[in-house]
Amino acid sequence: MFKYYIYKFGQFLASRFPLNVSYRIAIFLSDFQYIFSFRDRRSVTQNLRLILKKDKILKQDIKEVFRNFGIYLMEFLRMDKMLTPDFIEKNVKIENLGAVKKALEGGKGGIILSAHIGNWEMGGTVIARLGFPFTAVALPHKERPVNQLFNHQREVHGVTVIPSNIGVRKCVEYLKDNKLVALVGDRDFGNHGEIMDFLGGRSSIPKGPAIFSLKTGAPIIPSFFIRNEDKTFTLYFSDPIYPPTQEKYQTGHEDVIRLMQAYIQEIEKKVRQFPTQWLVFREFNIQ
Repeated sequence: MFKYYIYKFGQFLASRFPLNVSYRIAIFLSDFQYIFSFRDRRSVTQNLRLILKKDKILKQDIKEVFRNFGIYLMEFLRMDKMLTPDFIEKNVKIENLGAVKKALEGGKGGIILSAHIGNWEMGGTVIARLGFPFTAVALPHKERPVNQLFNHQREVHGVTVIPSNIGVRKCVEYLKDNKLVALVGDRDFGNHGEIMDFLGGRSSIPKGPAIFSLKTGAPIIPSFFIRNEDKTFTLYFSDPIYPPTQEKYQTGHEDVIRLMQAYIQEIEKKVRQFPTQWLVFREFNIQ
């Protein structure tokens, strides 16, 4: 329950003050995490070395990762009240929305493939607010109150949440109904991923997006919600990645790997473009 009360206190702070003040509080607390969390600081440093292909990483870049995480969490905790139609109209630029419409024209749904970059949670809610039937697969938190808090923040804007531990059948059903299903593809939280080349290292990558695509024929639509320097956002959609055309969908290992390589490239592009917005606090490279 301790974690729940921490999040509730954070939500209280985030919603108590104007947005600009909340940003300052988030940055202040993030700087404390940067100072006192040696393990996280070391992991972020190692990750940036691989991403940027540099041995010496500026402290400012490392600190920026911590600050971006604090800002992401603050935005998430106040998202139920923050993400109004007026806010979206004034603060969110959308690139290549036609990719989603094109994918859904096939009638097999679409797999929104994202990563832990920018504010992926807010990106999903914006897609739902745009009128698309949207479902997100989320890792359940161990504490039920925390899980309920996080799911409320997602569902209040029309996002249907599927727990990752029971999500396979539901995902297939939603795709068959020509809906969007969202998964993250940069971090494997279980032991079912595939070891792949990733950002100059080797990492366990989730293969769920590729398997769902091959099973259902649904295209994969890489999508990333990135924070701009002026505190606005851009919601990027890449062109759909289609599974191989075949009379009966299969999940052969070669086809899975081919699709994974295609969406890994899209994730790598965005992480290299916005390295301090990639919010992964563990070393991704498997030695």
